[in-house]
Amino acid sequence: MLLELKQLFQIEGTRLEINTDFDWSDKDLGGICPFTSPVKVRGEIFNRTGLVTLTMTVDFVYSAPCDRCGTQTELGYSMKFDHLLVSALEGEDEGEYLVLDGYSLDLDELAFSDVLLNLPAKHLCNENCKGLCPQCGVNLNVSQCSCKTDDVDPRLAVLKKLLEED
Repeated sequence: MLLELKQLFQIEGTRLEINTDFDWSDKDLGGICPFTSPVKVRGEIFNRTGLVTLTMTVDFVYSAPCDRCGTQTELGYSMKFDHLLVSALEGEDEGEYLVLDGYSLDLDELAFSDVLLNLPAKHLCNENCKGLCPQCGVNLNVSQCSCKTDDVDPRLAVLKKLLEED
């Protein structure tokens, strides 16, 4: 969704409400398409005394296998983002501002970038997920396995022998 903001930049006190949904069901992230329902973007762009700010909340459901146990999991997120919009910069740090190209803002692209940068590094079914047994592959959240757990890495076997000698 491309927003033309030239008039908003020129007239102080101008406000543009944002209330839209995006379909990101075709966005592939590491072999999966985790956005199974519409992504809701709500907020506003406001010119207050020449300072143009964008405030938006992005609500979505993220559906993907748990990174530890592989169970398909859906988690709801609500993320809030604030940006200072400028049409040009003169010797200032670009990190604090979002520089627009010709007063145009691609809201879909901006919201998607913001969400990607703020997603957790690991998608877990719950924060106490035990994962899978490395030997037999059983889901340790569902049942216990009978595998030996005192196996020592062969590279550390010499250290284990030293401890047993004491």
